[in-house]
Amino acid sequence: MKYPKGVKPRQYRNTRKATGKKVKYGQRGMTLEKDLDVTNSYYLSISRAVIHKKPTPVQIVNVDYPSRNRAKIDEAYFKTPSTSDYNGVYKGRYIDFEAKETKNKTRFPLINIHAHQVEHMKQCHDHGGIVFLIIRFSTLEETYLMPIEKFMVHWERFLSDEKKSVSRTDIMADSHQLKEGLNPRIDYLSAVDEIYFRNGEF
Repeated sequence: MKYPKGVKPRQYRNTRKATGKKVKYGQRGMTLEKDLDVTNSYYLSISRAVIHKKPTPVQIVNVDYPSRNRAKIDEAYFKTPSTSDYNGVYKGRYIDFEAKETKNKTRFPLINIHAHQVEHMKQCHDHGGIVFLIIRFSTLEETYLMPIEKFMVHWERFLSDEKKSVSRTDIMADSHQLKEGLNPRIDYLSAVDEIYFRNGEF
């Protein structure tokens, strides 16, 4: 599989060594996407929610078709996603969110998010969906859930050329820091409960 503009896929590996020390879950070499996939599988296994990652659109460029049963894709490219990363159902409500991570220790660059993704999330929110972003500062091993309502304030500033990023301080103020463990790996639904289902009401 090829990426646009010659970008090569990043390679991830688990570099954890057996040292006898207590292992922090944030140091297991897993990406945010992988952590969320594991989390969603756990939520599904205990019937807590049905949430899945949306498949990335792929554009097929060339297919080798020597015979009916020997077709092989020779060249394909990942297309820019038109919507957010994850969606599903939780407590009878539609849920939709984007997941991003950065190595920057002090701020989250808004260039990491596409305008059409934000527009999609805003439309879902306007129609009553539970919508948010999960942002991880990978170097600091901190992960936050920011409701779309809070994020839109920073996005509007970005569109008006006021600020190109959201500071970690602002994210801490406008978000819920997520607990990380084994099962679930990232317990983001507990934050959803606190934000959207307080006192048992949506």
